[in-house]
Amino acid sequence: MTENHEAEAEILKLARVLGVEPERLQYLARVDADDLKAFREQVTDTLFDANIAVLQRMALAARLLPGAVLAKIAEKVFGPLLCARIAGVVDVSRGVDVAKRLSPRFLSEVAADLDPRRASAIISRIPLETVLAVADELARREDWITLGRFVGHLPDPTVRRALEQIDDPGLLRIAFVLDDKNRIDHVVGLLPAHRLGRLLTAAGADEDLWTPALDLLNHLGDARRETLEPMLGGLPDGLRERAQATIR
Repeated sequence: MTENHEAEAEILKLARVLGVEPERLQYLARVDADDLKAFREQVTDTLFDANIAVLQRMALAARLLPGAVLAKIAEKVFGPLLCARIAGVVDVSRGVDVAKRLSPRFLSEVAADLDPRRASAIISRIPLETVLAVADELARREDWITLGRFVGHLPDPTVRRALEQIDDPGLLRIAFVLDDKNRIDHVVGLLPAHRLGRLLTAAGADEDLWTPALDLLNHLGDARRETLEPMLGGLPDGLRERAQATIR
């Protein structure tokens, strides 16, 4: 069951990278999730490295322009896709300076095209107010995949504040597509204690959230799973039985 859930999440993320509907990739559902993740990262590397020499020259040229001017050029001329590519090779301090001058709407579009692995140093230094504004915009667009890709690259206090403004169904969907599932228990630990029970309640009210909720249970530590057991009684029969089986 764990592998099926993780493969489903990987298919959603791979479909985003390839720009296709997830249904077109369902034939991959029985492929090991780790293999799917490795393939997704290979595809991402291929796309980002395709014009690396040109991007590096553009990044060098960007050093000559004031940050305010470069931010305007980024939004009006470059566009989000090119900015996402350049972010992987630009100087960190310059990248942070430009990012905090961009509108949350535009930054959310850049984030959707960005490979966080290549810009982790920039992401971790973006001011809290900017991160919260972008997170709010991504949540409004229900872009859970992008939000899930950035959790592992932000400091804990920033993650805690960002999760405060996302509702329970959204939080379940983010956890489902989190890039590093080994961090789920840690991320849940950043939430108020009562909120974990609310996540199960949200899943009980929407059958579409059953798979994300069960996947969440699979990746919690033993101690945290045990605290949930008394809360299972109010869940719909099917979900309660599957949740109990997952905990066992």
